[in-house]
Amino acid sequence: MKIIIVLIITSVIQSLFGVGVLLFGTPILLLLGYPFIESLLILLPVSVSINMMQIVKDYTYVDYKVYKNILFLTVPFIIIFLYFIEKVDVNVSIFIGFFLIFIALKDYLYIVKKYMNKLLAYNNIFFITMGIIHGMTNLGGSLLTAKVFNADLNKLEKRSTIAISYLTFAIFQIITILLLGYKFKLNNIYYILIGLSTYLIINKLLFHRISNIKYDKLFAIFLFLSGVALILKNIIW
Repeated sequence: MKIIIVLIITSVIQSLFGVGVLLFGTPILLLLGYPFIESLLILLPVSVSINMMQIVKDYTYVDYKVYKNILFLTVPFIIIFLYFIEKVDVNVSIFIGFFLIFIALKDYLYIVKKYMNKLLAYNNIFFITMGIIHGMTNLGGSLLTAKVFNADLNKLEKRSTIAISYLTFAIFQIITILLLGYKFKLNNIYYILIGLSTYLIINKLLFHRISNIKYDKLFAIFLFLSGVALILKNIIW
C-alpha cells in the first residue's frame, strides 16, 4: 500500500512536469527501507510509461539541442556510475539528502544560486555531472529540470524536453540493470497501470492550470524536506 501511495503522488508530479517518479520516488523508497536497485526495478517502468505517453502526444515540442547533449554526454555516465554503485555497494542516502537540500536552496541563498548558474553555463560539464548524479542516485532529474526550466521555452516545450530526456535515462538504466543480472517482476505491471491512470487524469484536469512559479515553490519545499529526512534517517537509525 505504501508503494501505491508513493507511485500515485510521484506520478501526479511527473504527469505535470515530465519528471517526478524517479526524482521523488527514489528517496522516498530509500526512506521506507528499499535497496537502491530494488527501488529502480519498481520505479523505472512507471516512469517510462508516463514519459512515453507524453512524448507520443507532444514530440514536436521537444528541444532537440538539449536532447542531443543528453544522449551523447549524460547517458554514458549514467551507465558507468549505475554499474559502479551496484558493484561497490555505497550508501548514497546521505549524499542524496545533501544534494536535495542544495538544489532546494538555490533560489534562496545567493552562493548556491551563483554556483548553479556557473554550472548551467558550462554545458559539457553540466551534462556530464547530471549523468554521474543520476547514475549514482537516480536524482539527475533535478539538474535536468533546472537546465530546461532556465531555457526560453513554453510549458509544452519544457515538459516534452524533460520527458524525452528522462525516458532516455530510464531506458539505458533498464538495459544496464538487465545486463547486471537483475530481472523485472511481472507482478509489478499493475504499478505501471497506476502510473498511466494517474497521468491520464492529471494531464486532463491540472496541467494547463498550474503555473511555473507555483511549481518552483512546491518543488523546492519537497526537495528540502526529502533531503532533511534522508540525512536524519542515517543519523538516527
